[in-house]
Amino acid sequence: MTQTAEQFGFTMAETATNEGKKRELVGEVVGDKMEKTIVVEVARRVRHARYQKVITTYKKFYAHDEKSEAGVGDKVRIVESRPLSKLKRWRLVGVVEKAARIEKVDV
Repeated sequence: MTQTAEQFGFTMAETATNEGKKRELVGEVVGDKMEKTIVVEVARRVRHARYQKVITTYKKFYAHDEKSEAGVGDKVRIVESRPLSKLKRWRLVGVVEKAARIEKVDV
């Protein structure tokens, strides 16, 4: 016996909109050495299960940067996508905040 979305109180339009949403994260670029790829570190603050202390956990994501517009230290927004390579499952949406960079001067 198959069950439809209407039996659970959802309309087909509601189920279609929920499926199309992709996760968006904001993090800091920690690596840009690869071509068209950046490494983004995302920080999450969670409460410890036993001790109830708030701790910060970090996770690195590999994101596709088509135009190589993000550099180390930039704050960027990334969105979930289809697998692009072995590790890349995210795409760069845009740079939220550029980092201050010091130019090298030849003497």
